[in-house]
Amino acid sequence: MPITFHNIFEKGDKYYIGYCLEIPGANGQGVTLDECRKSLNDAIELILQSRAEEARMGIPVDAIEEEIVLQ
Repeated sequence: MPITFHNIFEKGDKYYIGYCLEIPGANGQGVTLDECRKSLNDAIELILQSRAEEARMGIPVDAIEEEIVLQ
């Protein structure tokens, strides 16, 4: 089962805004709910990719890396 994120969407005067509860700084907006959802999903992917790249900068060459799958 993939990891699940909880996203909140609010309707403003002209736009929807969205944010992810588990990832501070992950926000999206759009004229439609679908646009907002896509914007937020893109933000989540970019933040997670960036954080992974930053974390790898300090890893020693001989370190062991493993993946886990959360259920």
